Amino acid sequence: MEAVTTDQARLRALLDAGIALSSELSLDAVLQRIVEAAAELTGARYAALGVIDQSGEALERFVVTGVDQETQAAIGDPPRGRGILGVLIRDARPLRLDDLVTHPRSVGFPANHPPMKSFLGVPILLRGVAYGNLYLTEKASGEPFSEEDQELIEVLASQAAVAVENARLYESATRWLKQLESLNEIANALASEMELPRLLELVALRLRELVQARLVAIALPAPDGTLVIGAVAGGPGEELAGTRLDLKASKMGRVLERRRSERVDSMIEDLEVDQETARRMGARTGLYVPLFLRERPIGVLSAHDKEGGDPRFTEEDVRLAETFASRVAVAVDLSERVARDAMQRVVSAQELERRRLARELHDETGQALTSILLGLKEVEDAGSPDDFRAAAAQLRELVVTTLRDVRRLAVELRPKALDDFGLVPALERLAETFAEQTGIEVELEPQLGSERLPSEIETALYRITQEALTNVVKHAQAERVSIVLTRREGSVMAVIEDNGRGFEPDAPQEHGLGMLGMQERIALLDGKLTVESPSRGGTTLAVEVPLR
Repeated sequence: MEAVTTDQARLRALLDAGIALSSELSLDAVLQRIVEAAAELTGARYAALGVIDQSGEALERFVVTGVDQETQAAIGDPPRGRGILGVLIRDARPLRLDDLVTHPRSVGFPANHPPMKSFLGVPILLRGVAYGNLYLTEKASGEPFSEEDQELIEVLASQAAVAVENARLYESATRWLKQLESLNEIANALASEMELPRLLELVALRLRELVQARLVAIALPAPDGTLVIGAVAGGPGEELAGTRLDLKASKMGRVLERRRSERVDSMIEDLEVDQETARRMGARTGLYVPLFLRERPIGVLSAHDKEGGDPRFTEEDVRLAETFASRVAVAVDLSERVARDAMQRVVSAQELERRRLARELHDETGQALTSILLGLKEVEDAGSPDDFRAAAAQLRELVVTTLRDVRRLAVELRPKALDDFGLVPALERLAETFAEQTGIEVELEPQLGSERLPSEIETALYRITQEALTNVVKHAQAERVSIVLTRREGSVMAVIEDNGRGFEPDAPQEHGLGMLGMQERIALLDGKLTVESPSRGGTTLAVEVPLR
């Protein structure tokens, strides 16, 4: 009767263990519950679960119960699957021993390991493939493990297999959901970054986080037919940036030629790997993904040494990196096209400015120099001292006017006061010259304090003010212009107002190119530019630039 009661209790415990396992969704918690349930069902003093690695020849995780943390630390590294433990890895069948040391594959125990004699090992199979093994030793009663113990643990192992599969599916789904969220965040971040160097740094950093790599590098095709590493995240980044790779003699180059992603489980064994670059990276494993957009090669992503126990990347990492790479290719292509477009606009603006200067030099300075030559002729032909003095005075006036025009052109190109003294003195000089030449009253009110602004902000605000005054002369028919400069916490603001005729906001503007230039200057500084023209007349241009 007592035996029946004991069997019922053990079956009840087995049922409770199965219910408890099915309620767990965390893989770590499931593995710990399995070893604890196995020890409780058999009365074993020690129990462990070894998870088999991708190679199928060793253990990558070892979960234990019955051995405290202090003893585990004294023993050292967890077992990798040698000796008796390796028997179950290579032959996934239950193994029951009365005395461990009598088995021919026994290799003994490391120092500080508790003594163990009896042993029961049972594989955990997922769809017929060994996921891991349950190991039990030392029944509390001192007896060897029985056939009944083995049957109970085999049933527990089948329950454990279902629980492990459910936990893995749940964690995989949760991980993929988080990765999709990360990909969306990354896509938004990539869309907001237009400068190629900063974009590449962002891509390298995000991919490293996404696949949990020690190091990520990005290489782009160069005009000379090589690949150039444009950005590196992790490891010796600064040392590797700018490295040139031969398309035919590097793994990155071959992956780009083959147009498909590849995993490398051992860098030193792959004949296509540039071993010198791999040595500088300190890379043991690799994941390579080519970047293509509409059949055009954009570059190559490479990740190295997955963090954690196993440095090798998985097929899931490959799929994730490929999904990421499709977004990266679009972002890099867009950044390059924006850079080309910006360069074209810069060249066009330079040509327009050169054309204007050439016209002014021809129409004004050239004519003035011709007049000076004619004046010299009059000086030479002067018949009397009075005629000589009159001709010399006229010639002197021509020289002064010409010199003033040349200085004006030089100021328009780049005012010396802006470099030497800062924005406010340069604007004071600009306002003074503008008022003298146009007769329009200019009121300048600077409230910037004594500290100078960054050079790029001073240049942008000067050029925008200069362009705004040019527009006032051409279009506004104004009598008065007000320029107010204020420094706020974290930003500087310029407001330029005139009392001219204004304009219709929806009507096409003749001065669109000048406005475009101002908007582009402000956009490069992450600033804001607004233009308003109320119905009563006048125009207000407001610019705000952050101080970084």
